[in-house]
Amino acid sequence: MSMKMRAAVVHASGAAAPFAQSRPIQVTKVDLGKPGAGEVLVRIRAAGLCHSDLSVINGDRPRAMPIALGHEASAEVVECGADVGDLTPGDHVVLVFVPSCGCCLPCMEGRPALCEPGAAANTAGTLLGGHRRLSLAGSPLNHHTGVSCFAEYAVVSRRSCVRLDIDISHREAALFGCAVLTGAGAVINAARPRVGQSVAIVGLGGVGLSALIAAVAAGAGEVIALDLNETKLELARELGATLTIRANAPGAVESVRERTKGGADFALDMAGAVPAFELAHLITRRGGTTITSGLPNSSACFPLALSQLVGEERTVRGSYLGSGVPARDIPSYIALYQRGRLPVDRLMGRVWTLDTLNEGFDHLHSGSGLRDVVLMD
Repeated sequence: MSMKMRAAVVHASGAAAPFAQSRPIQVTKVDLGKPGAGEVLVRIRAAGLCHSDLSVINGDRPRAMPIALGHEASAEVVECGADVGDLTPGDHVVLVFVPSCGCCLPCMEGRPALCEPGAAANTAGTLLGGHRRLSLAGSPLNHHTGVSCFAEYAVVSRRSCVRLDIDISHREAALFGCAVLTGAGAVINAARPRVGQSVAIVGLGGVGLSALIAAVAAGAGEVIALDLNETKLELARELGATLTIRANAPGAVESVRERTKGGADFALDMAGAVPAFELAHLITRRGGTTITSGLPNSSACFPLALSQLVGEERTVRGSYLGSGVPARDIPSYIALYQRGRLPVDRLMGRVWTLDTLNEGFDHLHSGSGLRDVVLMD
């Protein structure tokens, strides 16, 4: 037996901004089936707007269509399917956009972001178990990363949920499902800077600002922020950046190299664009590490000078899902937030509704926003 609910559906990718005119997102009544074995029915309470959603809308990340959009959310458990014994109705959960089976080699190595069945399910538009619990007018509707949280309710795999025992609002908690998990994790798990080392961050969206506050919390000696938006640079200074630079300013690279005496120990591209990665690579010191957590179009490439890679002992790496373990990291990051070490509340932007999502993604696309959310109440 299914239930009727409202959800944000994208029928075809490739829409052009302004989305308030092209209207790629249609909020409509859909059918949601009951949770099967290992699955959970949740009521969505807050959902964040992210470039990963935007990349589905504009076609940078092809997904099976039609699709119910959304991947960063805080929710309340309503009903548990068979074989789910560790959650109960009323539990507060944060949803994770890569379900981890726990059995494949990456999962057993402690790298759930690389879960092979999880990746296959996300690509196919199904839940981890291979099922679709959404339908529209009798036809199957694809799940976005097993979450599809721009909706009143969702059925998700138990492996997509992290239960919270900490008292925190849903609006705050939603950010930990992607922005904080990805950005802070890239610093804490991928870079792992020693106290006093330098960290430079290119791109100050929700993920980039999360990386910045994590670098400050980790004791980085220099925390350098680069972005095109002066308002975001001002916020970065308030959050502890020791140097802020307009990313397109003449001499930006030289300014970083001068301040750090040769370049940053760690430079992170959080914008998901080739120019941002190029800038991050240019400001990385000899022997340093360039990290990218952005997800540009799959055709985007960057040429690496192999002689420089060898001669300067450079490291270039990606970081997905914060290179960590969500069930471990999300509660830890929330605890740091509650102790004032990760001021995530400063990253919260505008509040939208399901019916204003197209306008919300215009705001995201403009590059001027922080981490906007949809509140379902």
